[in-house]
Amino acid sequence: MTPRHSAESDPDQNSPDTGSPKTTAAGLPAVLNSVKQVAENAGVMRGLPAMLAVNQKKGFDCPGCAWPDPEKRHKAEFCENGAKAVAEEATNRGLTGAFFAEHSVSDLSERSGYWLGQQGRLTEPLYLAEGATHYEPVGWDRALDLIAEELRGVEHPDRAVFYTSGRTSNEAAFAYQLFARALGTNNMPDCSNMCHESSGSALSETIGVGKGSVYLDDLQRADLIIIAGQNPGTNHPRMLSALKRAKRGGSNIITVNPLPEAGSINFRDPQTPAGLMGAGTDLTDLFAQIKLGGDLALFSAVNRLLLEADARGEDVLDKAFVEEFTHGFDDYAKELMAEPDEEFWPRVEHATGLERELIERMTAMVTEAKSVVVCWAMGLTQHKHSVPTIREVVNFLLLRGNVGRPGAGVCPVRGHSNVQGDRTMGIYEKPKQSFLDALQKEFGFDPPREHGHDTVDAIRAMGRGEVDVFFAMGGNFVSASPDTLVTEDAMRRVGLTVHVSTKLNRSHVITGARALILPALARSDRDVHEGQERWVTVEDSMGDIHASHGVLEPLSPGMRSEVDIVRELARRTLGEDSVVDWDSLADYDRIRDHVAAVVPGFDDFNARARRSGGFTLPNAPRDDRRFPTATGLANFTSNGSYAPEIPEGRLLLQTLRSHDQYNTTIYGLDDRYRGVTGGRRVVLVNAEDARELGLVEGTHVDLVSEWEDGRERRAPHFKVALYPTARGGAAAYYPETNVLVPLDSTAEISNTPTSKSVVVRFEESTGAPAQGV
Repeated sequence: MTPRHSAESDPDQNSPDTGSPKTTAAGLPAVLNSVKQVAENAGVMRGLPAMLAVNQKKGFDCPGCAWPDPEKRHKAEFCENGAKAVAEEATNRGLTGAFFAEHSVSDLSERSGYWLGQQGRLTEPLYLAEGATHYEPVGWDRALDLIAEELRGVEHPDRAVFYTSGRTSNEAAFAYQLFARALGTNNMPDCSNMCHESSGSALSETIGVGKGSVYLDDLQRADLIIIAGQNPGTNHPRMLSALKRAKRGGSNIITVNPLPEAGSINFRDPQTPAGLMGAGTDLTDLFAQIKLGGDLALFSAVNRLLLEADARGEDVLDKAFVEEFTHGFDDYAKELMAEPDEEFWPRVEHATGLERELIERMTAMVTEAKSVVVCWAMGLTQHKHSVPTIREVVNFLLLRGNVGRPGAGVCPVRGHSNVQGDRTMGIYEKPKQSFLDALQKEFGFDPPREHGHDTVDAIRAMGRGEVDVFFAMGGNFVSASPDTLVTEDAMRRVGLTVHVSTKLNRSHVITGARALILPALARSDRDVHEGQERWVTVEDSMGDIHASHGVLEPLSPGMRSEVDIVRELARRTLGEDSVVDWDSLADYDRIRDHVAAVVPGFDDFNARARRSGGFTLPNAPRDDRRFPTATGLANFTSNGSYAPEIPEGRLLLQTLRSHDQYNTTIYGLDDRYRGVTGGRRVVLVNAEDARELGLVEGTHVDLVSEWEDGRERRAPHFKVALYPTARGGAAAYYPETNVLVPLDSTAEISNTPTSKSVVVRFEESTGAPAQGV
């Protein structure tokens, strides 16, 4: 259990090398890097069985992205980033009390997130007493009693916050929300609040279900796939295989993105000999290199061209669908067509950075396609106007009846394995009354009805001193959240912070007055209770529910399953008078029986989850063109014409992942597809923008964000790299640039931080920061 890096070997990340971006993804380099990651972290004897079990029907679900599994699977059904995720989880390195005796919290806070994660798996509960400088090992009984005592002592249950990461299983998520509501609060922020909340808000209003409406096979059936604001090559690499199959079947692909991304250009399939030898498939037929935040203008322009063609008598709209299944078409069409051409098109071209001719070519591809799927991710969801943008995407699909039939529909691509399942299980600060009624009927208590805190509101409440206990089920809240210094200050105002975790991260060193770390079993670990092996379920991005069986022997008996942590804490907190039999939930079948009674679509949950490949949840828009909205129909919406305006001498920054990271977990210091190696503090800038701003390639600058509150937010010492991004925009990696995202700069309706829309200026570097900053 020796760490890969010693205390003195936290590598410098402040001066990366930069070169030309790649134009092809995967292939042999992806295979070699996967093998290297597994060998270095887990070793062959431990790593190989894990990799052969990941995403298999009798194995475990990858802890990375939520891309669905095909019915027919390869023996190596994982991507490079999945291999990194599993290798880190299956590591043979573990942390004991000796490590924490050597390293104070102050010392750890100066280390990089990369170094912290490389130290290995957490193996025993740890406690940081008030005023203490070091975490110390503590027994499970003492740890749980400390939390229970604190929760019982709160003035009101709403002074506790229960955060959830997407990695949590369905069974753990259901038990977790049950505990929070039995305690008396709906304060259940989760990672969805920071990523796809805008998708859920827009889709719930327009089609009645806050999820996608396609199967995996629909991508192969589509005549046209539009990928907007998404980078499959890094964030969902297995999607490239689905896109390759679609291309081979005759589909066209339009990519809408400010950055040309290698995976969207050419894919070398590492599952094939040809792909390993360097033969690739060109994926994108039309690249719309859009300005940041211009997607609403683009889709409204395409929709206007469709309406104009209809007015000329061309058969481009599905009028039968519009008349039978939709509401509000006439008002929508009237408003969209009201603006004169001489005002509309200059505004669209300014907002998108695209010429009208390209938009017309895109529209021609649309009209030639009988079926269209639109996929999107954070590039659409993290702007002020994200909800109107996604509603306009729905308008686009409704015009030609591209919802509720094969090869067509909405496809928000969720970023984290089971983030969608957590929401299905009730992890939501604004639960439906029908869900709460079902909980009351099943368990015999009246759950709280008032809405709780989402992520942004939870940080605000902590900053006001209104939170006594912050409990995180997985994740790295401090690094994932916006406005880093504000978030850190808020966290320090909490009485007790608790993190259920597998590995060390920055949230463990930015603590409340007291802090606990509880080591959990990972997705790949065997979960054995009283001699019986247990398994859990997850939900993927397309509503498929399937089992996940851990296969590795846990590094330490001190690790516990998330379900066991929750049920034991609930029993100690709520006492013997609790109406929930928490001890019985040690049997996960009992949890699944409760889910079946509470959550629609889970009838006979236990039996169906045991089927090979699991089952698919019902989806009214997809299954029978039924739209459970307020009108009972799919709703056309009017969405205005907003686009971000960039002040002179500034650029609009988007935060993004490197290829060597997954969310806040940093696997390495390279981003080979973008030509960045050996570090992360780099800002990608268009060459023309750099020339106008006087930025010189290879020099270092501070990024300073500008927001209406007048506070200075500074990310120091970023190397300028010239890059073929759209004019007016820049890009840099998070979490290093989360410090620039104002807490109060959020999307309308969804309250999602605007991490893709940060106005920044550039100043001479004030020097390299400490690694932990």
